[in-house]
Amino acid sequence: MALDGIVIANIVKELKEKLVGGRILKIQQPEKDELLLTIKNYDQYRLFISADASLPLMYLSSSKKEAPITAPNFCMLLRKYIGTARITNVYQPDLERVIVIDLEHLDEMGDVCQKKLIVEIMGKHSNIIFCGEEDGSLKIIDSIKHVSSAMSSVREVLPGREYFIPRQADKVNPLTATEEDFITRIGGYPGEAGKAIYMSYTGFSPLMANEIVHRAGFDGGVNAQSLNQDLLLHLYKRFSEIVEDIKEGNFSPCICFEVNNSDISAQSEDLAEKGTPVEFAALKLSLYDNKENMKLLSYDSISQVLEDYYAKKNVITNIRQKSADLRKVVGNALERTVKKLELQRKQLQDTEKRDKYKLYGELLTTYGYGLESGQKECTLNNYYTGEDIRVPLDPDLSPLDNAKKYYEKYSKQKRTFEAVSVQVKTSEEELEHLESINVALNIADCSDDLDIIKKELIECGYIKGHFGKTA
Repeated sequence: MALDGIVIANIVKELKEKLVGGRILKIQQPEKDELLLTIKNYDQYRLFISADASLPLMYLSSSKKEAPITAPNFCMLLRKYIGTARITNVYQPDLERVIVIDLEHLDEMGDVCQKKLIVEIMGKHSNIIFCGEEDGSLKIIDSIKHVSSAMSSVREVLPGREYFIPRQADKVNPLTATEEDFITRIGGYPGEAGKAIYMSYTGFSPLMANEIVHRAGFDGGVNAQSLNQDLLLHLYKRFSEIVEDIKEGNFSPCICFEVNNSDISAQSEDLAEKGTPVEFAALKLSLYDNKENMKLLSYDSISQVLEDYYAKKNVITNIRQKSADLRKVVGNALERTVKKLELQRKQLQDTEKRDKYKLYGELLTTYGYGLESGQKECTLNNYYTGEDIRVPLDPDLSPLDNAKKYYEKYSKQKRTFEAVSVQVKTSEEELEHLESINVALNIADCSDDLDIIKKELIECGYIKGHFGKTA
C-alpha cells in the first residue's frame, strides 16, 4: 500500500484531465500539514493535499473539511499570490514522488506571473513548497514545513533558497531504461529480483516490483543473480510492459480487499464495506489473482481509490483503538489458558507409566512368593505377552510390599489422569472459545460488534460488569 511513483503518475493524469484550465476559488489549511484547494473548471473540484509525515496524500476529494477561522501564515501567503490563479499544467518529474502544479496569476501591476506549487510525497520528508522563477532559477517563496541545515544535510527548504528535487544517485528513471541497462543492473544485484527492481529504478515500490516478478512467472524470492540472460530478458519484457502502460496513461486503479465471506464477489457493491483493504495500486495486481480470501475491486478514479482506502483504514484504526482494552483482556486470558494447558498436558504425560506400574504390581503379586528380599530388580514373565521383563525393586521392601507400592503409584496416576483429562478438555474448549473471540475482535467493524464481544466476556467471567466502555 505505497503511494509510489506509479500511483503519483495516475494522480497527475487525473489532475491534468480535470484541473488544467481551471481557476482556484478557495484555499484552506484544515490542519498544519494540509491544504484544501477548491477549483472551478467545468465542474467544481476539491483538491486535498497532505504533507503529514505518517500519511502524505493528494487526491480529488468528495468531502469537505473544517478549516480554522484564522488561516495560518502559509495559507494566507497562498491566498495573496494564487487565490484566483489559473492552473496551466500538472506534471511529475521522472516518475519521482513529486507533483508540480503550474499556476498563472496577475500581480499588483496586472502583469501575468508564473508560480509553482510543488507537492513532495516522500514519507516523513513530505512537503508542500511554493516557488517562483527568479534570475533563471526556481526559488522557494515558502513551504508548509521549513527544513533547516540542522534538520537535513541534503537540502534546506526555506524562503529564498533555490528549489531542487533531492534525487537518489543509485536509482535511474525507468521511463528511459534500456534493455541492456536493465539486464546489467538486475543481473548484477546480490539479492531478490523484486528488490533489485525497486532499488534500481525510481517510482517502483516493493509491491509493483514484485508484481513484475509475478507476471514473469518467477518465484517471489528468486535471486536476481540466479537468472540467466534469457530469464532476465523475459523479466525485462514484463518490466517494459508496465513502463509502457505508465507512458501511455493506461492505468487500472484498484484496491485489494481481504474478505471473510467467499460469497462476496469483486463486482459486489458491498465489497468495499465488508472487506478489509490490504493494498491499492494504479495498475492491476495479478499477484492476488489466486490468493484465498483476496479480491480486487476496480475503480475509474485513483482519487476514489485513495479516498475509499484510507477512509476504510481509518474506520478499522478507530475500531482497533476502541477494542484495545478488550484485546488486552482476551490476550491475557489466552496467555493464561495456553500456559495452563501446557502444564496440564505435562501432568498427563507424567501419568503415561501408570499401566506399566499396574503390570509390575500384578506380576510381583503373582510371582513374589518365589523371590528373595533385598533384590534391586528381577526378571518376570509377562503372561499377557509371553515375554520376560525386568522389574525394578526397592531392596528395603519385600516383593509383596514392592507390589503394593506399584499398585499405589498406579492408583495415584490413574486418579491424576482421569482428573487432568477432564481439565485438559475444559482448557481446550476454553482456548477454542477465546480464539473465536479473538477472531471476532479482528473482524469487528463497528461499535455494536464490540459491545456484543464485551457482553460475552462479562458473561464468561473474564471481565467485570463495570468494565470500561468500548466506544
